[in-house]
Amino acid sequence: MSMRVLINAGPWLPVPPDGYGGIENIVATLVPELRQRGVQVVLATIGQSTLAADETFFVYEEPQFRQLLRPYNRAMGCATAHMQRIVSELSQRDDIDLVHDHLEAVGPAVFCAMGAAAPPVLHTLHWDLAKHPELYGGFDGQDRLYVNGVSASQLARAPEALRAHSIGHVHLATPLADHADRVIGPDKDEYVVVLGRITEGKGQHIAARLAHRTGIDLVLAGPVGPYQQPAALSHALATDPEISQNPDVRYWCDEVMPHVDGNRVRWVGSLRAAERNELLTRAKASLFPLQWEEPGGTAVVESLALGTPVLGYRRGCLPELLDEGSTGFMVGSGDEDGLAAALRAVNRLSPKACRRAAAERFTPGVMAEKYMNLYETVLQRAEPAKAVTAASA
Repeated sequence: MSMRVLINAGPWLPVPPDGYGGIENIVATLVPELRQRGVQVVLATIGQSTLAADETFFVYEEPQFRQLLRPYNRAMGCATAHMQRIVSELSQRDDIDLVHDHLEAVGPAVFCAMGAAAPPVLHTLHWDLAKHPELYGGFDGQDRLYVNGVSASQLARAPEALRAHSIGHVHLATPLADHADRVIGPDKDEYVVVLGRITEGKGQHIAARLAHRTGIDLVLAGPVGPYQQPAALSHALATDPEISQNPDVRYWCDEVMPHVDGNRVRWVGSLRAAERNELLTRAKASLFPLQWEEPGGTAVVESLALGTPVLGYRRGCLPELLDEGSTGFMVGSGDEDGLAAALRAVNRLSPKACRRAAAERFTPGVMAEKYMNLYETVLQRAEPAKAVTAASA
């Protein structure tokens, strides 16, 4: 496909990220596949990004993720400065065929405000669509901007105005899924893992309780707020009284930390990719005791690709990603007894089946082909609006 696409990864983390960064990981997974298919990619990111693209531009050299924890009147300039740079770029060139936007709220608001001055836009929704009810409830894409979800269940919960602009969903992918069915994994160790940011929606407190209840070791891997490692969080708690205002830190202190004994339950912080993959490959299972409607499930597809079955509550995207009784067990939301029983029965699940499912459904190539189809749809829908605007000028 001969096309030049501006991909907006936002100013928060590098692409690819060094550890945590779900959206940035997806961008890093998608871009090489698009370029292999002839798409020229212009990447709007930060200066520390190392992903190869045809062009790259940025406002910030360093990640701005920590700014998200500051008061709004101090953090609000980050995303707007980043978008100002994108608008300036678009105003000086006419070779961008389409924008693929990944910046929550601010991205679509700015592109919609540009009206006919903006190229056609596909905005990928990565988050909980119950947020921003005023924005999404009155959403108007100006016949230029369309959205896609990362699961059918996510879009089903979208406000009507936003759903009217949807052109479908694309499940997330991972490079680990490429040829995963040809991999012979190592023997499993006697622990389970929860991978991801430690926050109430992920349910790490439930996983920790289950570990003590069942006698099965648990490893928690992921950041607490901006703190990537236990030592950094301990230092902050000892020296900065305001840190307890962060909801993730408060959740950690009140709900999770009392169960972390360094033996039955351990927190290892954020891990680099190789360490994370090793941890996940050797785990008996990944736990997802979700307290919210998970939209996309990056950690789910990574777990399957590494041959690790998934156990969790039947909510959000999990029923779309798992084959019950083959690649995972799901129980009703809040059913801790059922989840404990699933933990004890995890050896009945097949690592080979997990790898096979990932290789068939969650490879970067599969995701890229679906996005290229969505790009064509956006271009076809936006073209009549562009023709009407030109005729009336």
